[in-house]
Amino acid sequence: MTAEPADTPLVFEFIGRTVSSRRVEIRSRVEGFVEERVYTEGSKVTEGDTLFLMDPKPFEARLKAVKAGLAQQQARLSNASANLERIEKLAKQKAVAQKDLDDALGVYRSALAAVEAASAEVVGAELDLGYTDIQSPVTGISSFAVKQEGSYVSSSDSLLTYVAQIRPMWVEFSVSENQIYRLEAEERAGRVVSPRGGDYTVEIVMVDGTVFPEVGKLTFADAALSEKTGTFLLRAEIANAEEQLRPGQFVNVRLRGAIRPNAILLPQRAVQQGAQGSFVWLVDESGSSHFQPVEVGPWFGDRWFIDKGLEGGETVVVDGVQKVRAGIELTTTPVVDNNSEAAE
Repeated sequence: MTAEPADTPLVFEFIGRTVSSRRVEIRSRVEGFVEERVYTEGSKVTEGDTLFLMDPKPFEARLKAVKAGLAQQQARLSNASANLERIEKLAKQKAVAQKDLDDALGVYRSALAAVEAASAEVVGAELDLGYTDIQSPVTGISSFAVKQEGSYVSSSDSLLTYVAQIRPMWVEFSVSENQIYRLEAEERAGRVVSPRGGDYTVEIVMVDGTVFPEVGKLTFADAALSEKTGTFLLRAEIANAEEQLRPGQFVNVRLRGAIRPNAILLPQRAVQQGAQGSFVWLVDESGSSHFQPVEVGPWFGDRWFIDKGLEGGETVVVDGVQKVRAGIELTTTPVVDNNSEAAE
């Protein structure tokens, strides 16, 4: 075959795991008893759907009480306001002492503050009553119920369930420090060109080997190396429009977008190993064979990248290498599966 340089797309493969793009814990904001579980466990829920109902009676009673307290404070404020108005008229006529005016003003301001405090208690009681209707803040897949009807929910034990948003879906995977180092070294040597801005296309392969129909993109790379695993965490985002992906699935992640410029690829069987390293047999213009040391790069399917030793255009022996010796004349025929040449 003829060694022909060509820009070759690269694919980096990793093992990943699907993760909900927004996993929300559903907790009760008030203490009390669960009156009803409204949703079906494991079903899809929509933002705003009621999931649980707490017993509202204690909160309704408290709301009535604080509303009554507000009405009482408003009555006090009304009396204080009327009294202040009378005192102010008398003060203008110098019919009362300044102290009486100051006392009336103080009582009015105290009553006004009491009304504001009572109003705040009403707002708080209304919020607590509203919190007895526990709704989903996102659209997603619901989990099992941690608490069932009749269970008491306290501030320290408020978890009821969680909802996992699956549109979009995240896929998290890890890249080792060695892999990052090798890629950077290849880039510095000019043997790999990464997409501008790290804009890789993400393809995922399911456990049965099928390729997921949607492609994604990288959205996150951790700033630091994990001390536990020695790897960097990366995250890709998939639209998951048909909601086929669920959290917790293991998938193969393929990153596409990088290329090897002017790369030379040879079948694995064409590259031999000797005492001094890797080598290939070349056929010169006269049809004679000669020995050529090469430096191989990573595999690409069942072929090898040749990093050094070939410039392109050389005729390389692929099959029948066991019969080749330096300086012998060869008769060549094209390699059928590579549309190139092989030695007989």
